[in-house]
Amino acid sequence: MTTKNGIAAFSDFYPTLDAVKKAKQTISDVVETTPLMRNHNLSKQYCSNVFLKREDLQSVRSYKIRGAYNKIKSLTKQQVASGIVCASAGNHAQGVAYSCRELGINGYIFMPATTPKQKVNQVKMFGQGFVVVVLKGDTYDDAYNAAMEECARTGRTFIHPFDDPQIIEGQATVGLELIEQAEQPIDYIFVPIGGGGLASGLGAYIKQITPETKIIGVEPAGAPAMQKAMEKGEVVELDEIDKFVDGAAVQRVGAINLPICQRVLDDIILVPEGKICTKILELYNYEAIVVEPAGALSIAALDFYAEQIIGKNVVCILSGSNNDITRTEEIKERSLLYEGLKHYFIVRFPQRSGALKTFVNDVLGPGDDITHFEYKKKTARAMGPVVIGIEIQKPEDFDGLQKRMEENGFIAEYLNEKPDLFQYLI
Repeated sequence: MTTKNGIAAFSDFYPTLDAVKKAKQTISDVVETTPLMRNHNLSKQYCSNVFLKREDLQSVRSYKIRGAYNKIKSLTKQQVASGIVCASAGNHAQGVAYSCRELGINGYIFMPATTPKQKVNQVKMFGQGFVVVVLKGDTYDDAYNAAMEECARTGRTFIHPFDDPQIIEGQATVGLELIEQAEQPIDYIFVPIGGGGLASGLGAYIKQITPETKIIGVEPAGAPAMQKAMEKGEVVELDEIDKFVDGAAVQRVGAINLPICQRVLDDIILVPEGKICTKILELYNYEAIVVEPAGALSIAALDFYAEQIIGKNVVCILSGSNNDITRTEEIKERSLLYEGLKHYFIVRFPQRSGALKTFVNDVLGPGDDITHFEYKKKTARAMGPVVIGIEIQKPEDFDGLQKRMEENGFIAEYLNEKPDLFQYLI
C-alpha cells in the first residue's frame, strides 16, 4: 500500500462478492432497495428492453448514501469521537450528512462555492445540526484540498467520495441489487462516472457474476478524467473542466478506482453537456422523472450504442435527482444550442429608420423567434451592432435564415462557433 495526497492507494484492491454482501447488510437500515423499472418509451425508441435503476429514489436522492454509510459505519470509536470531514459537489455530502445524523457523529463538509443552493440546503437539512457546511473554491478539487487541510489540522477522519475500499463496496451494492432484480440476463449496463466509485464497485460485482455483461462508463465531454486516465494508464489531472455536470465533473479520478475500471469497463462514452440537457428535459416532459445532469448521463449515452443494443436487455443507472430549479433556463439554453435550434449573431444594423422592421419582416422565418436582443447605437457610424439570439423550429431552418440575412444586406457574425466570444457576450 502506498499513499498520495493523504489517500491510501490499494493497487491490488478489488471488491469481493462477500465484502459487497456484507456492505449490503451494513447499509440495510438506511438504504432503499431501489426499483429496476422497464421504460416503455426508451425500449420502443431503441428496439430493446431498457430498464432504469432508480437511484434517484433513495432517501437522499442519489446512490451516494450507500458508500458513505458503509464507510462511516466502519470507523473505530476513536475516529467517531474525533469526527469526520468530507469534500463533495453535493450528493456525497448529503449521504455523509445523513449518516452523521443517523450515527450521531459530528462532521465538517466542504463543498465548492459553485454547488447549487438546493444541494447545500439539503446537506444542512439531512445533517440536522451534526454537520457544518464550508463552501470553498470553484471545483470539487478546491473543496478537497481545503478538507485535507482541516484533517491535518484537527485529526478528523476524511471520508472520500470515491477513492476508498469501503466506499466502493457500498456503491457495489447497486450491482448486487441488479443481479437480484433482473429476470433475464443483462446485456449492457450504462453507468455514470465521476471519480469512479460507482463504476468500479458495480462493475467489479457484475463481472464476477456475469462476465459477459458489457459495462459502459459514461462521462461528461467536458470532464473526461477517467477516459484520459485509461488512455495514459495512470491517474491524470485535467487542467480545466466544464463544471456543469457537477455530480460527475472531477479533475482526477481515484487511484483505487482506476485499476478496477481498467479491468471491468468495456468502453467509455463521452456525452456533450448539451445532449445531457436534452435528456433531462425529455425525462421530465415525457416520463415525469426529475434528474440532475449526472443522473441523465447513462440515458444520454444510449444514442451512441443504438445499433449494438437492438434486441438487448439494457440497464441505465439513474444516479441522482438533486437538481436545482434555478438551473432550468440554463438547461434549456444548452439543449437548444446543442440541438441546433438556437443561434446567436452580432448583426450590424444600418443606422436608418425601419431597419429592425425589415429584419423582422423579411429575415425571420414564420416560426423564428427573437429571444435575445442587445442594441448599442454608435454615434456617427453607419452601422450599429446588435447581439441577437434567434430560436428556430428545425435545425434545417438555419441555412434559410442566414441566406435571408445576406439577401437583405445584414452583415452578421455567427457566435455559436466562437466559444470565447460567445461566453463573453452572452
